[in-house]
Amino acid sequence: MDVLTIILSKLSFIWEIGVPFLVALTLLVFVHELGHYMVARWCDVKVEVFSIGFGPELKGWNDRQGTRWKISALPLGGYVKMFGESGSLLENDTEEERDFTPEEQKVSFYHKSLLQRSAIVFAGPFINFVFAVIVFAGLFTFLGVPDPVSQKPLAIVGKVSAGSAADVGGLMSGDQIVNIDGNRIIYFSELQRLIRERPDTDISITIIRAGEDLKLDLVTGSKNGKNSSGKSVKIGLLGISVLASKIKYERQNPLVAIGLAVERTFAFTARILIYIWDIITAKQSAEELGGVLRIAQISGQVAELGIASFVSFLAILSINLGLINLFPIPLLDGGHLAFYVIEAVRGRPLGPRAQEFGFKVGLALVGGLFLFVTWNDLVYLKFFEAIANIFT
Repeated sequence: MDVLTIILSKLSFIWEIGVPFLVALTLLVFVHELGHYMVARWCDVKVEVFSIGFGPELKGWNDRQGTRWKISALPLGGYVKMFGESGSLLENDTEEERDFTPEEQKVSFYHKSLLQRSAIVFAGPFINFVFAVIVFAGLFTFLGVPDPVSQKPLAIVGKVSAGSAADVGGLMSGDQIVNIDGNRIIYFSELQRLIRERPDTDISITIIRAGEDLKLDLVTGSKNGKNSSGKSVKIGLLGISVLASKIKYERQNPLVAIGLAVERTFAFTARILIYIWDIITAKQSAEELGGVLRIAQISGQVAELGIASFVSFLAILSINLGLINLFPIPLLDGGHLAFYVIEAVRGRPLGPRAQEFGFKVGLALVGGLFLFVTWNDLVYLKFFEAIANIFT
């Protein structure tokens, strides 16, 4: 019975994180591929397949333009297959290349201008950013923008971790910290900053408890961390959490909401680029990079916070998807755009061998990155520790 209970709890956990993740991934993949599809149709390119997922088809139908819309068995991505992408046609019986007829050239991706092909490829990542702006603007219009004051919680103790410096020093839930070593404290962020700077240090804290001022002397704890320059340092700890406060929201008119949404999208994009640059320059550890498993876990956690949090998370994921696809790596949209830049400079496309080599390098890079982030996810989720516990 205990084993059955464990199995059911694991299945419940998988369901809780799996469903929100699949909903998020399916929607974002659909949005991304829809960008390619829409611009391809505007450029009069025939789209043969619009697939959500890979592998065998589970459900599909044909529209009036002859596009096969389908849902496939492996729901971890998707693609749009356009007529004439390879630049040649193969006869089914002889598998030999043949030329396009004039009618086929009119709807062939390969025979479109360089600008049109670039627009079709760029449309996928671009619509991910547009989607993020639309989502943020909708949230700001109907839910509102968080009031800055309400977002800065006071330095009131919410929970005290057992055995922590705060617990040993006598802090209790509901205590309001107003002074540390002569430094006036109002907000929890100020408290965090001062404690971080005082690892394993004797400090004097003034608190308000039940309307009375009390003074406590305690010794902070510490943990290993990194400062702003990436150097390993000790960070001070108290072992308390902030008392959650109700955040107030102010609704915006649609025009203001769109402007704020563009700013928010730009800010997240810049933050991601800075983070990636910090990893490249060794200011940040690459161990923080997460993959599908961690995204699935976060999707489940965010979904539990409510629809607004989940929708906001979708917008952030969409920004990540659009930005990553613009990286100049063959196999990604950015790789195709890089080839088109070279074509514009040379006046002709790269040869088949050069493109094939580029795609092989891209496959190796993408595959290597996938394995690396999956390893990070397994370590982060303590998968190997769980396996070891089974045999000990």
